Amino acid sequence: MMSSSIKLIHPSKKINGTVQLTGSKSESNRALIIQALSKGIVNVHNVSEAADTMIMTQALNTSKATPQESTIINIGPAGTAMRFLTSYLSLIDGNFTLTGTQRMQQRPIGILVDALGSLGADIQYQKETGYPPLEIKGGMKQLSNTVSIAGNVSSQYISSLLLIAASLEKGLNLEIEGELTSRPYVSMTLNMLSEAGIQHEWIGNTISIKSQEFKESSIYVEPDWSAASYWYAIVALSNQGSIILPGLKSHSLQGDIAIIDIMAHFGVASYFQDEGLCLTKVNEGTDKQLFDFKECPDLAQTVVALAAAIRRDISITGVETLKIKETDRLAALKNEIEKFGATIIADGETYHIKTANVQVPNEISFDTYEDHRMAMAFAPLAMVFDSVVINEPEVVEKSYPAFWEHLQTQGFQISK
Repeated sequence: MMSSSIKLIHPSKKINGTVQLTGSKSESNRALIIQALSKGIVNVHNVSEAADTMIMTQALNTSKATPQESTIINIGPAGTAMRFLTSYLSLIDGNFTLTGTQRMQQRPIGILVDALGSLGADIQYQKETGYPPLEIKGGMKQLSNTVSIAGNVSSQYISSLLLIAASLEKGLNLEIEGELTSRPYVSMTLNMLSEAGIQHEWIGNTISIKSQEFKESSIYVEPDWSAASYWYAIVALSNQGSIILPGLKSHSLQGDIAIIDIMAHFGVASYFQDEGLCLTKVNEGTDKQLFDFKECPDLAQTVVALAAAIRRDISITGVETLKIKETDRLAALKNEIEKFGATIIADGETYHIKTANVQVPNEISFDTYEDHRMAMAFAPLAMVFDSVVINEPEVVEKSYPAFWEHLQTQGFQISK
């Protein structure tokens, strides 16, 4: 078991090496649902080593076990698993209790449950209306093939419905109400379904998928662009930096490939080579101030921590969904950057990071709020501060379990 806190230092402040990232958690969880619905004729390769993916694998295996009066499936803190399994379990035979951690039981799921209910699913709330745990009676008898769902709350609700659409007797016409947040994640879902032989139409705000069979196929899971973002921050903060990340694609399904353009403004150049993606620190970047994370919200913490540490005032938007993640990520970011003099000022749905009062501490301790991305967003600050302490560092297991080991291979010294 890892220590409850670790200290990071990086004596040279220089980076040069190769890091093999684990498979994308987002792609892996979609691929595993597709594989399960295909009855195994779709093969999946390079599955993520992340804890969330292990939880999804275990949950799917549990759901296939001999049906009992009620099978309890506890997904812990895995938000994607909660959303995807809510739809999946409604479809397959059996009775299920789907639950998770205390924080998971505070994360809303009513929009998805209502949508599934309108299609014919039998889902009841065990405790508070609109929140897990859920009592799901599987084997849905489809009543309708059309459903409307808000596009600005969580794209995972939409992806959850799309993943089961082809397996519904009447198919699905999904109408997206209003602006769609995190569009690349919906496109990722549809592209992966296409790789497995499932066709769709997307006209205006309506996505249509007919009832159809999966085709024998293989899905290769690309390495995780979210994980790559922390290496971008490390290179940006280095005195001299260059890192190669094998396997990443220039035409990725993952929305977090947006980190290429964002980090160019912080002085990091990206080159695709035979060996992989090469990140190199080339200059101090541009003076761009406003960054929109509507289509890549998982990158916001990395960029905010980076900007605060280098005393660069920026403004961010498109981050409202961060309030319902593993923690309220906006509140957590504000708490942590205020420890060294920066702050976040809200202006409607735009947030201004102010750094005039930033001080460089000899040692600073950051809390992680049971949130993997808080740990990994603040660890790179050891490149500019003499010593950084990360509390509850084991949270990285959720998406990037080898993170601390990878840091050590690149010159970070880690002690308990």
